[in-house]
Amino acid sequence: MKHDFTSHDLHLPELTLRGMLLGALITVIFTASNVYLGLKVGLTFSSSIPAAIISMAILRFFKDSNVLENNMVQTIGSAGESLAAGAVFTLPAIFMWAKEGKATSPSFITIALIALCGGILGVLFMVPLRTALIVEEHGTLPYPEGTACAEVLLAGEEGGSKSKLVFSGLGISAV
Repeated sequence: MKHDFTSHDLHLPELTLRGMLLGALITVIFTASNVYLGLKVGLTFSSSIPAAIISMAILRFFKDSNVLENNMVQTIGSAGESLAAGAVFTLPAIFMWAKEGKATSPSFITIALIALCGGILGVLFMVPLRTALIVEEHGTLPYPEGTACAEVLLAGEEGGSKSKLVFSGLGISAV
């Protein structure tokens, strides 16, 4: 079944204040969780699909929400995982070098600048790779994470049994 939620005839709000605030809240929660988990056990988790589910669950309470707004919230909500992983796996080495006297301990501003540079580099490297990795390889990978997020958001938009399946899975995993 083909969905056309981005038709030029439709004028659905995509970037809303409500969506940005919800996305920022999800980002803060998942970034803090990722940093804690990364420093504690040495691994991080992907927050894209959980962000999509939480976005869908919360925005269902608003009559004027739509799949494009949900997608924006999910995208904002999953952005922090990359920065968290980059910081978790590089900054401890700098502190260890400082403890051994091979470097100085970084200040808060230095850490913020490192994270900012990492984010900018990530975007700059992803822009030219987008066509090769997302457009040309579409359909090659059987179920990439982006496709999974899209399916979750579409299930929420369609409602009914698909939406119940997503929320059942959420409930089972919570238990």
